[in-house]
Order: sequence, then structure tokens, then C-alpha cells
Amino acid sequence: MTALRVERTGPDGVVARVTLARPEVHNAFDASLIAELRSTFASLAREDAPNLRAVVLAADGPSFCAGADIAWMRAAMELDVEGNEQDAMAMAEMFEAIDVCPAPLVARVHGAALGGGMGLCAVADLVIAEAGTRFGFTETRLGILPSVIAPFVIAKIGDTHARALFPSGRRFDAVRAQRIGLVHELVEGEAALDAAVDAAIAELLAAGPTAARAAKSIMREVRGLGHGAAKWHTARVIARQRTSAEAQEGFRAFAEKRKAAWRVDE
Repeated sequence: MTALRVERTGPDGVVARVTLARPEVHNAFDASLIAELRSTFASLAREDAPNLRAVVLAADGPSFCAGADIAWMRAAMELDVEGNEQDAMAMAEMFEAIDVCPAPLVARVHGAALGGGMGLCAVADLVIAEAGTRFGFTETRLGILPSVIAPFVIAKIGDTHARALFPSGRRFDAVRAQRIGLVHELVEGEAALDAAVDAAIAELLAAGPTAARAAKSIMREVRGLGHGAAKWHTARVIARQRTSAEAQEGFRAFAEKRKAAWRVDE
């Protein structure tokens, strides 16, 4: 059985809906799910902007993702250091594949997001969560630590919140998750969750396909650059975009008070 389900929706299938499909174990990670996620997002990354406008990451069952599968972790305990490094590297490469996917990614989060599930929230561009969702970097409660997800999580919530939450492994509610920047929108109930995700997708489909991708990638591109390098890089990026056919169409549509050619209704 596959650990993942991928469906295409929207006009001409421009929205990819990727669903974790291991509800019997609260969508916990094992080698199969990790491999499928990495492969799926690597494949999505190869699609061009007109054909893939947005991705939704969701999950079946009562939880978004409860972290690592206990049976998988038990097997890892039998591995030596080298074997564990390879195991951890596979997960790191999965998160990286999701993080660098050029299409905007919306996470639909409900029930619980724990351990590695927090990593999925960290690599999503927009996280919409049901208000009753529980969160936690729970690894230390098992004598391990949130190591592989750390680069992605710290980039999202910063050192101060990571330092407060990583060591104890305490669980916390969706209000705190939103306050620290892990979650962007909270809604009450799953019907409202679906409606909020649909609204977010509609907003993304209103944006220029290449402009939306460039707006996502600019943050990664300027990260770590000095002021001078960032100034020149951003000037070049906007210059290229302004002269593109997409930008020309966008300005014409605005001036003519009509919808741009890329505007579609899901």
C-alpha cells in the first residue's frame, strides 16, 4: 500500500494535493513515507509554473503527522552510527526536497503535528491549522532530539522559540504555534479548514505563475547575502520579471480593468 496519495485539482490540474495516507499510525514517518515524499516533491519540482501553480499538503485520519513511526525507530536503534546517519540523511533530504519545491506550498494541519510533523509545518509556505491541533518538538521525551528538522524550524521560528521548546519536548496548543510563527492561520473545525485552504489556493491562482514562484524563491536567494549583494541581486530579479511576458500582461490587465490571462477559478 502506498503511504501517499497525490491528486490534481483546479483548471487543467494546476493544483497538486499531496496527502499522507497512513492514518492507522497517525501518519507517522517510516522509510516508505519518507521515500515517497522525497520522490513526489522532486517530481513536482520539475514541473513548470503554468502547469503547477500550488501544492497542498494534507493528511488522512485524526492527525496531520505524529512524528516517527515507533516500529521504524525501534529498527533504527539496531543500526550502528553509520546506518543511523544514512537513515537520518534520507529524512533530511526529504525535508529539503519539500523546502525547495518552487511552487507555493500550503499545509492543511489538524489533530496533531509532533516531531517530524513540525518539520513539515516548517517547510510549508503557508500553514493553516484547525484550532484544536496539538504541536510539539517531542523528541527529547524519547531520549533523542529534533536534529534533522532543526535548520528548517529555526529558519521559521527563530532561535529564541527553538531554545524555549526544543529541550523540554513539551506539547503546546495552536495559539502558541501561531504566536511563534509556525502556523499562519487558525480556524475552528475541519469544514472551516477546508474552506480556508481553498481560499488560500484561490489567492495563489490569482497571482502570476512565475511571479509567485519568484516571490517564494527570493527569500532563499537573499538569505545570508550582505547588503550590497542583496541590493544587486534583487534589482536584477525584478528587472527580469518586469520585462517578462507575464508582467506585461499583468500591467495591461490592470490598466484595462480586466482579469489577467492567468486568472482561473478553481
